[in-house]
Amino acid sequence: MMISSIEKLTGSVEESLQDFTSPVKHEKKKKKKKGQDEMGELKRELEMDEHKIPLDILFARLGSDPVNGHTPERAAEILARDGMNQLTPPKSTPEWIKFCKTMLGGFALLLWIGSILCFIAYAIQAGQQDNPPGDNLYLGIVLAGVVIISGVFSYYQEGKSSRIMDSFKNLVPQSALAIRGGEKMNVLAAHLVVGDLVEVKFGDRIPADIRIISAHGFKVCLTLTAKRMAKKNCLVKNLEAVETLGSTSTICSDKTGTLTQNRMTVAHMWLDGRIIEADTREDESSGVISSDDVTWKCLSRIAMLCSRAEFKPGQEKLPVLRRECNGDASESALLKCVEMTVGNVMEYREQHKKVIEIPFNSTNKFQVSIHENTEPGRSSHYLLVMKGAPERILECCSTILMNGNEEPLSEKYKVAFNSAYLQLGSLGERVLGLCDYILPASQFPLGFQFDAETQNFPVSGLRFVGLMSMIDPPRSAVPGAVAKCRSAGIKVIMVTGDHPITAKAIAIGVGIISVDSKTVEDIAAERGIPVEEVDPREAKAAVIHGGELKDMTPAQIDKVLSTHSEIVFARTSPQQKLIIVEGCQRQGQIVAVTGDGVNDSPALKKADIGIAMGITGSDVSKQAADMILLDDNFASIVTGVEEGRLIFDNLKKSIAYTLTSNIPEISPFLIFLLADIPLPLGTITILFIDLGTDMVPAISLAYEQAELDIMKRYPRDPKKDRLVNDRLISVSYGQIGMIEACAGFFTYFVVMAEQGFLMDRLVGLRVEWDSPGINNLQDSYGQEWTFAQRKKLEYTCYSAFFVSIVVVQWFDLIIRKTRRLSIIQHGMKNHYLTFGLFFETALAAFLCYCPGLNEGLHMQPLRFTWWLCALPYGILIFFLDEGRRLLLRRSPGGFIERETYY
Repeated sequence: MMISSIEKLTGSVEESLQDFTSPVKHEKKKKKKKGQDEMGELKRELEMDEHKIPLDILFARLGSDPVNGHTPERAAEILARDGMNQLTPPKSTPEWIKFCKTMLGGFALLLWIGSILCFIAYAIQAGQQDNPPGDNLYLGIVLAGVVIISGVFSYYQEGKSSRIMDSFKNLVPQSALAIRGGEKMNVLAAHLVVGDLVEVKFGDRIPADIRIISAHGFKVCLTLTAKRMAKKNCLVKNLEAVETLGSTSTICSDKTGTLTQNRMTVAHMWLDGRIIEADTREDESSGVISSDDVTWKCLSRIAMLCSRAEFKPGQEKLPVLRRECNGDASESALLKCVEMTVGNVMEYREQHKKVIEIPFNSTNKFQVSIHENTEPGRSSHYLLVMKGAPERILECCSTILMNGNEEPLSEKYKVAFNSAYLQLGSLGERVLGLCDYILPASQFPLGFQFDAETQNFPVSGLRFVGLMSMIDPPRSAVPGAVAKCRSAGIKVIMVTGDHPITAKAIAIGVGIISVDSKTVEDIAAERGIPVEEVDPREAKAAVIHGGELKDMTPAQIDKVLSTHSEIVFARTSPQQKLIIVEGCQRQGQIVAVTGDGVNDSPALKKADIGIAMGITGSDVSKQAADMILLDDNFASIVTGVEEGRLIFDNLKKSIAYTLTSNIPEISPFLIFLLADIPLPLGTITILFIDLGTDMVPAISLAYEQAELDIMKRYPRDPKKDRLVNDRLISVSYGQIGMIEACAGFFTYFVVMAEQGFLMDRLVGLRVEWDSPGINNLQDSYGQEWTFAQRKKLEYTCYSAFFVSIVVVQWFDLIIRKTRRLSIIQHGMKNHYLTFGLFFETALAAFLCYCPGLNEGLHMQPLRFTWWLCALPYGILIFFLDEGRRLLLRRSPGGFIERETYY
């Protein structure tokens, strides 16, 4: 137990810090003097004795009760007076600086330089000529406009992203277990006040400046503290984690709470040599076990005392099964069971106060506590109770309670124990063993100082009492999610601390192990031969005990992982989870692993994508993870995998669409130089394509829905399947881009021919065409053209070529919706893409027909028929790509897929 000792003087220091970091609008000397004064105030030594003075003086000073803490009303008053329990956030970067960075950073700076150079070039021309051409002036204006528009957009987008990331932090707020008015309640750590009593459990982050007033097994580990402080993580540390999840090929998942509902209910008990079905009906009726049964009394006593679970306050009127608990799911199930069958558990615990406790851990696999023995006719002052893994508990016992009599734990009883254990485990139930021991008064007199570190009390030679098994039903969505993983080529491995029999039953229930799959043990049992004689390659499934895993070499682990496609690791420790992750990575797998405990942190860090539990996970595991499951549901992982694949797919589609228009943009300049024809497309017009008409359609592809086969493909290899690969470039540049270039040139030659310049006349005409002194240039029919007339026709060609690119890009956008499926199958449900089509068409029409743009932007109105010149090429693109995808579907793995599937 701890008490919060945050003093008001801390607030004054924060105020000084705020004053020190706030902007000061005074003269330089006054600013320097004020800064020196504030630094002197910060350097002044503060007397803080809250961690040294006697507890009674501390509680009196803070006005708190050592047992009940503050009342909720008093806590609210202090919170209103002192404010939130949180550090003053660091000074943020001013918005104007962020805006300037978007305007002047990176590529924007090059565009500014280009714009300035255009203005300088125009100024030089204006100084040398009476009527200088306005090309450089207009290009400089356009470049400056592009920088400003893109900068404003980037500033808005960064601000939006920053707000989204800040909101993520509030999805998993830090909470603390405070005692107010004698009741334990979860409150936000920011709402803790001076004098609060706070309970800190294993794996919790310390929520405030506190003083320890009582502790059980509270060990200070500076190494862990240093690691935790080295780097702080939030809900999603980086957005690349989603894309990594999309390439996942192996998922190592916990069982409890992830594959199952984490809503355990006691189902069966084994005592006096028989299995009894637990009565946990809503009407809370009982009667299956007599209340006078001695063995049941001892079993229920252990279940009541050897537990940390408690009911949350304010639920006294609710049925027991519907009450919420603070504590582990298994202990909560035991609490509800004994509360219904025996009575008031909390009152019984008050009568048998806990003296010392060793919490459950993955190494011991048991929990033991010692309590004051207040039973009538007692012969001892203390009672030891223990629960944990049944086989581990049995090892600690030398006697067994049978029908009220303590008997030696003979082989007969061990056989009966194993039979009951396997029977309950095969039902998919988690089984716990329970034992006790009355400590002799001669060795442990009243007031004996127990020590959990040295364990100066017996943990062997105890009395075995019985078994209690709990059922935790699988989540309804998990079997379908596992099946989806299997179809997507993702191996799902269960890693659990439960017994192999229990783990196997649950794995079969959720589909991790197929119903017709067999392990080497199953095959050996069918053939009546030893397990060693079965070839492991005959078994599709494997259930590996943690004890076996501990003795395996890396080569043996690799063999297990490569031989079996359906694997369950049972009775494993968090340290062994790290070994499993490393083994999968040696196989070249992209591994996602789930974890909720403190000791899971190394595995979460080692995995390619670490996933912590948002509900049951410890704070340390959340810090170590890349992602946090807010609902602790395995199906959410599969949804994340699908979302990661979708992001990668849509990025490829958007890049392919954007790259395609590069060919019809570059080719006019190549032909202009090689064939000496008048320039078909202007520089400003290219900017309109890249930063205008193509922008919204390219973004709209990010909203494209997933293709039907997205979870039927095998995971991509990050080392080979790049975002931009040679096949994507080949299709975009070598196929679709070439067709678009042909469409542009066809439109260009049509416009020129209709005005009198046939193709043969255009070749080699560039020098004469661009000469201002030639005003009688003849076309193919002998008609003379002045320089001004030629320039107007050239600008018309710019517009026609520009429009032809827009038209064929309609069809390029549509074919990019899918990579394998037919557009007819996929549909046109992306409304953002539909808007993108209308946007680029409207922008092209505006640039061509808006009055006043012909002089500055070199655009001219077009005849309607010139819009149709590129339409056949667009239709060709659509049907050509539809045919390519048809061949992809009909001949998977064939030549077309190898050469064109990007």
